[in-house]
Amino acid sequence: MYMNILKKSLLFVISFLSLLTACKNDDGYYDPVIPDKGFDGDVYEYLQSKPGVYDSLLKVVDRLQLESTLRDSNITLFALSNASFQLALTNLNNLRKLNDRPSEYLANIDGNQLDTMLTQYIMRGKYISDSLAKQDGLPLYGVKYGYPMHASLVKTPASGYVDGGPTVIQFSDTKRSQFLRNWVSTTTGSINLETKNGIIHVVSPDHVFGFGDFVSRLTYVPPPPNLFKTIGGIGTVSRENGGGPDAVEASKYAFDGNPETKFLIGGMGTVWLQFELNEAAAANAYTITSANDFEDRDPIDWTLSGSNDGENWTFLDSKAGEIFEQRFQTRVFRISNKVAYKYYRLNIIRAKSGDVMQMADWSVNKEEAETVAK
Repeated sequence: MYMNILKKSLLFVISFLSLLTACKNDDGYYDPVIPDKGFDGDVYEYLQSKPGVYDSLLKVVDRLQLESTLRDSNITLFALSNASFQLALTNLNNLRKLNDRPSEYLANIDGNQLDTMLTQYIMRGKYISDSLAKQDGLPLYGVKYGYPMHASLVKTPASGYVDGGPTVIQFSDTKRSQFLRNWVSTTTGSINLETKNGIIHVVSPDHVFGFGDFVSRLTYVPPPPNLFKTIGGIGTVSRENGGGPDAVEASKYAFDGNPETKFLIGGMGTVWLQFELNEAAAANAYTITSANDFEDRDPIDWTLSGSNDGENWTFLDSKAGEIFEQRFQTRVFRISNKVAYKYYRLNIIRAKSGDVMQMADWSVNKEEAETVAK
């Protein structure tokens, strides 16, 4: 019996030592060695060498005339498999089916939207995983438009250990926000494949192309023409930002049509924004765009009025408890107005929480009668 116990003990020790030598242990978790991987060709040729895997990606690259970028530029590609495009198209066409609209495909959907979404996956410069090992990761910038993305190394769970699994890259769409809660992220399935002109990291197949924006961007109906732009005029406010009219968050940015700028005002009681058009026009819609951060600062209650002398005002609309679900979200509010006014005033009564209010933009708009009828 003693010999049996001794044999079992020796067997346990040998098995344990074998386990230790089979893997590298770093601070108590498994840290696999990533093998050197290379491909004797450019990024485009690598995608071509994998039939049945990257066909959809190649179709979009060819349609957008990005082949030369994948052949000649120093890039890092977060490669999307067919599954990522299929998931996005399925979501889009399920929605179109509910609205009795025909299906769309990569060959015919809006090329401008495809272009800006695809170039979020093609980064300027070569970045192997080791270069992303900083605690806060690394900002990356898309080709063509310089859209800000972010990448960092993370450990996946495995065998009962938190961070005990293989290293992957967490690749994030920053939504142009400095706050992590606004980012949308995915992870890689494999990393560090080196070609003659670039580095390829393969995105997990359950990632939906477009970081959640594919359907919304392709079903988005733009607001009617902005009268601030088509007619022109002067915008004013009841109270200016504490930094004055030339501050980085001054009131003028509420009228500029650029969602990446904003008007911020503290000490909320009420505050109004007013626009005097160069000539009177009958607005039948208006928009408000949420700013880049802190949803608690979004306007939530307001009224809209019109005037022809700047003193006597006619009520046009009011809202209470309105919510902006995303940053940089433009919401369109249609009104039943046929009277031409020279002045329009948006009176913000309350922000979502606290005494600070901010917005990226406000506009009044005119939708043509035939469009409204549709």
